[in-house]
Amino acid sequence: MRISVSSDMDEPVARALVAELRRRGHEVLPHGALSPGDDPQWAACSSAAAQEVAAGTADQAVVCCWTGTGASIAANKIPGVRAALCTDAYTADGARRWNDANVLALSLRLTSEPLLGEILDAWFAGEPSEDPEDRQNVERVERLDLGRATP
Repeated sequence: MRISVSSDMDEPVARALVAELRRRGHEVLPHGALSPGDDPQWAACSSAAAQEVAAGTADQAVVCCWTGTGASIAANKIPGVRAALCTDAYTADGARRWNDANVLALSLRLTSEPLLGEILDAWFAGEPSEDPEDRQNVERVERLDLGRATP
C-alpha cells in the first residue's frame, strides 16, 4: 500500500511511524519535517498528505502534529478525506469500521511506540462496515464534500 505520511516535527514517534510502515511492507510518501525542504507547518504538510489520498496517488495517509488535532482538521478540509484522530486501538478500529476513515491522525505527544503499534494493527485490520446505516452515514459525508471546492 502507498501511504502518505506527514509530521510537523521530526520527533522519535514520527520516525518510528515511517520505519514501522516500511517494516510492514508499505511504500511511504513523506511530507513536512519527514522530507527535507518541505514546509513543516502542520496545515501545509497534513493537507499535502491528504491531497495524495484524494487524488488517488496514495491509498491512505497518516498525519501527525503535537496533539493530532490540527493535522486532522487540515486533512479533513480536503474533499474525499475522512481523517480520524486516534489515541488508541479501539478508536482506530472504529474509525475504519464505522467511518471508513482513509487518513489516520496521531498525536506526537501522546503516542508511544508500543501504542503506535497497537493503533496501526487495529487500523490495518479494520474493514469498512457493510451495515446499511454505516454506509448511509459515509455516503452522507461524501455528499457534504460535493459542496466544497478543491483547494
